[in-house]
Amino acid sequence: MSSAYAESLYPAESNHLLDLSSLEKPEVTFWVARLAGDIVGCCSLVEAGDGTAEIKRMFVDPIARGRKLSLRLMELLEEKAVEKKLTAVRLETGIYQPEAIALYRKFGYVEIEPFGEYKPDPLSLFMEKTLP
Repeated sequence: MSSAYAESLYPAESNHLLDLSSLEKPEVTFWVARLAGDIVGCCSLVEAGDGTAEIKRMFVDPIARGRKLSLRLMELLEEKAVEKKLTAVRLETGIYQPEAIALYRKFGYVEIEPFGEYKPDPLSLFMEKTLP
């Protein structure tokens, strides 16, 4: 569902989704949120191998929004990042997702230049949070 949502907002060249098979790698920690047993949200933390990690696949189904699931997913993600002694968490999100951008800002993420293999994209926003 997260892929379909992203594809409805952005052209293929601006979709930087992690394919599902990549979520099975050892450097990936993946969480799901459930409501009455159904998966209604997810997020993953992908370690870069340099003491940093990237948030990928952060999504809450519209039917489950307003229940603070994204807050809990972010709290879990950051708890794990601190436990792993990571120095920073980065992300790429799209400019047409104001709720996501507001969530990341609420958690202290600030805008940065493209990182890793990302190229500048007028439809992308890159953010980072330095961890204690």
